[in-house]
Amino acid sequence: MSDSTLHTLETDVLVIGAGGAGMSAAIAVSQAGRLALLADRSLIGRGGATIMAQMTVAAALGEQGPDHWEYHLRDTLAAGRGLCNEPLARLLCEEGVQAIRLLDRWGVGWARNGERLAQTRAPGHDRPRCVYVDYLNTGPAVAKTLRAQVAREPGVRRVGDLLIVDLLRKDDRVVGAVALHLATGDPVLVRASATIIATGGLTRLYRRNSASLNMGGDGFALALRAGARLIDMEFVQFFPIGHLAPRLVGFDPIMWDPFRYKLGGKLLNSEGEEFVERYGNPAEEQGYTTTRDAATYAILKEVEAGRGSPSGGAWLSFEHVPEPKLRAAFGPIIDKLAKAGIDLTKQAIEVAPIAHYHMGGIRVDTDMATDVPGLYAAGEAVGGANGANRLSGNAITEAVTFGLRAGRSAATAAEGASAPTLAELKKLAAPTLAALVPRPSGRSEPNSAALINTLQDVMQTHVGPFRTEAGLQHALSALAELRDRAGETIPGGGPQDPVRLDFLDLRNMLLAAEAVTRCAIARRESRGAHQREDFPAQDDAWTLNQIIAWHDGAWTLATQPVQRLAAGQEEIA
Repeated sequence: MSDSTLHTLETDVLVIGAGGAGMSAAIAVSQAGRLALLADRSLIGRGGATIMAQMTVAAALGEQGPDHWEYHLRDTLAAGRGLCNEPLARLLCEEGVQAIRLLDRWGVGWARNGERLAQTRAPGHDRPRCVYVDYLNTGPAVAKTLRAQVAREPGVRRVGDLLIVDLLRKDDRVVGAVALHLATGDPVLVRASATIIATGGLTRLYRRNSASLNMGGDGFALALRAGARLIDMEFVQFFPIGHLAPRLVGFDPIMWDPFRYKLGGKLLNSEGEEFVERYGNPAEEQGYTTTRDAATYAILKEVEAGRGSPSGGAWLSFEHVPEPKLRAAFGPIIDKLAKAGIDLTKQAIEVAPIAHYHMGGIRVDTDMATDVPGLYAAGEAVGGANGANRLSGNAITEAVTFGLRAGRSAATAAEGASAPTLAELKKLAAPTLAALVPRPSGRSEPNSAALINTLQDVMQTHVGPFRTEAGLQHALSALAELRDRAGETIPGGGPQDPVRLDFLDLRNMLLAAEAVTRCAIARRESRGAHQREDFPAQDDAWTLNQIIAWHDGAWTLATQPVQRLAAGQEEIA
């Protein structure tokens, strides 16, 4: 590869991913007086999960009644079923208060009741704690606010269409990356004193998901290949009421949650019965209170028992809600739905679980530092804080809070770090650059896009909400076969080449999928979002975190005790 096609970028801190966590991290780096390179494979601030979030954001602001971050922490730990890394969960809940108020000062436009912020009670919370913009515009408003703040920061350089292919290490420290500029197809060398992975989760691994196309586990694969360990990879949260039928165009498939907990929509089986209480949950007499993992379990069990809706889910009905009440809560949306042929006053809609969030991720400490010097993580890419199940409303709080902390930590680390020379960096990058030399695509090469579809089917069927030993072992074998079919040669090359991009996506997705599957096989119990049909009970002996690593094609899986807070740290004085 000639130097004429090799571009170089230099920065103090490389931030990979420009969603809520990445933008927050870049802002914090700049405000700490260092330079940040904010890189994303799509447009800055317009990819990832934050911009797709339509609902509420949890923080113990106490605007609508007494609250404290420690009450929020108790609810977070309860939802996590005993597996939360408690120092990380505390950081989320305690510093999340300041993060949400910071967004308010930046002009996000939280809804208000008079002079105070409006707060609503979401499932799993003991009181009204969640702020919002207008229920279905919260994520876009947060993303827009962060984009505007990033633009004000002189220390942030924004580069879109930049796919990070591999991280580079010198003396076991991450010192930069090899990237691919998608618009031109040219390789790019990035020299950085510290790097933050903020690429989100892996729900694109599943056929039915609420993810954007860049949520295929890129950050997890980058971390594994760089030598970092992952934690709790088996825990994939399925949003219980993703839209199933009738056909709905122009709406997010997870839009029904605010309708449910604001208006008390009823989940019904094919016989018109409410059923969530059959599975150990309290009857929903006071509105929507069932947590996501429990609701997912209840819906799929009703389908399994032959009491599902025609398309294989459950009915969600608002027919009991008077039309004036519906319109007062969601007037313009009711009209938009009516234009799509859906009249909520006269018909129920079909919903079913959809892959939505990943509780596992990169193992970090409270500075967001990984096991590898110079490498940090933020947002959904981080594992441990949410344990076996994420509490509703914690996602954006986690993204901004962990992003700000990671940015400050990486900026400090960059101050004393020495970067390699450009010649040294080229030498470190040589194997990856050689693999990226353009190659003509031939008919004999595997169709990576088709293999991605097969991978999604395998994960949906065998590593989804319900799992068995036989199904998981089948998935592991199927993933190995897909890896063999894909091969190791990177095909294609050139501007905006979908063949090359599909292969690189597949490579990362296979690594992330195998980490999930191996951890799911090992955990022989049911807990939170991990449900084993052959081990249906929660087992106290499994109150452990699983740690997985990958080196030179070999996996290492171990357990560690759950990290708890010191006695008294979680108590209100």
